[in-house]
Amino acid sequence: MSRVDPLAVAAIIRDTAAAVILPRFRQLHSDEIREKHPGDYVTIADTEAEALLTRRLSDLLPESCVVGEEAVAANPAILERVACEGAVWIIDPVDGTANFARGHRKFAVIVALSVGGETLQGWIHDPLSGETALAERGRGALLHNAADGGTSPLRVAPPAPPAEMTGTMGSRRLPGLRALVRKVVHSGSAGHDYLALAKGEMHFATYGLLQPWDHAAGVLIQGEAGGYSALTDGSPYRPAVRDKRILLAPDQAGWRHLLPHVG
Repeated sequence: MSRVDPLAVAAIIRDTAAAVILPRFRQLHSDEIREKHPGDYVTIADTEAEALLTRRLSDLLPESCVVGEEAVAANPAILERVACEGAVWIIDPVDGTANFARGHRKFAVIVALSVGGETLQGWIHDPLSGETALAERGRGALLHNAADGGTSPLRVAPPAPPAEMTGTMGSRRLPGLRALVRKVVHSGSAGHDYLALAKGEMHFATYGLLQPWDHAAGVLIQGEAGGYSALTDGSPYRPAVRDKRILLAPDQAGWRHLLPHVG
């Protein structure tokens, strides 16, 4: 498979957000929001953004297939595509939908490209700031600014003792970890968590029930920004992994210090 131009994908994501996501921010009507399951929201922005991204990314890479969060909600069998040998786009059209529906600012668009079950490229776009984090395996991670078209390297926070670390635990409480670290935060958006990790604004994160659209791009971006991550059994993350827990930290030593408190 030929390399996909990361800035071309970033432009598709940015255009999609401008066309169908941002016009709905704080403008949603009640009939444009529904619950797929209790507490799991979807809006018209999610469905329209996924449809547009699916079409445009498929056109960019005709031999690819797509795994989108809303498509999987409608047909769970689509999730099996993440492990296929070919090129797969993995899409979260609006990450942090509950935030978006409530008018909170922390939501994102997440896209990953995997081949043979391994993430090779990833993008996380913040529609409100216009910033896009992007990474290619083995090529590092960059932050692209739509306002001036410039890019700058992303770098995780320097290693620190646990008592000085800030991070997130996803939805699990983990009282031992909370007592060990300086601060635990909850953004309601995996995309914003990964942006904070890659920018060095947060040290660690741990999540269970690993939906690929939430984590495939972010794990790659954090790693290419110099961070370390692994599943808690020590094995590497892959988009097909779901029922395990991941831990991310600035380096392997920090990861090992946190691991006994993650479980």
